[in-house]
Amino acid sequence: MKKFRYLLVAGIILLDQIVKVCIRDAMYIGESVPVIGNILKITYVQNRGAAFSIFSGQGFMLIIVPIAAITVAVWYMEKHKEEHWTLSLALSMMIAGGIGNLVDRVFFGFVTDMFDVGFWPVFNVADISVCVGAGILVVYTLVFSEKESPQGDKA
Repeated sequence: MKKFRYLLVAGIILLDQIVKVCIRDAMYIGESVPVIGNILKITYVQNRGAAFSIFSGQGFMLIIVPIAAITVAVWYMEKHKEEHWTLSLALSMMIAGGIGNLVDRVFFGFVTDMFDVGFWPVFNVADISVCVGAGILVVYTLVFSEKESPQGDKA
């Protein structure tokens, strides 16, 4: 995983951007196409906020905070290269998703979302990558990270 982590990041960003370009080119804002009945639809949404459209209109913050988070994640991944591969996978996915949405914000002023499951806000490939990466990070933390004993403990 160590050798391919940035290839994975690039691949996820590329997939995310290709899907977003296809949606922007083929659909009108608000247009919705059923894929699996009412369970899954492709709906073109321009999200000008963060998750669940919070912080809408806070463009500067929605660019600076992700840049800082991505920078810290890259630094942490590089500093902990020898950890279990799930840490690199988790951070790579989170970095890729962050960059994918950041590209939209910088170039368009909004994030293109398209996957609509009805009961949840519309989301995109980058969002999926961040969420799956966060889930893997939880698994890494609970299962694979080394547990440090408290200072006074003698094992």
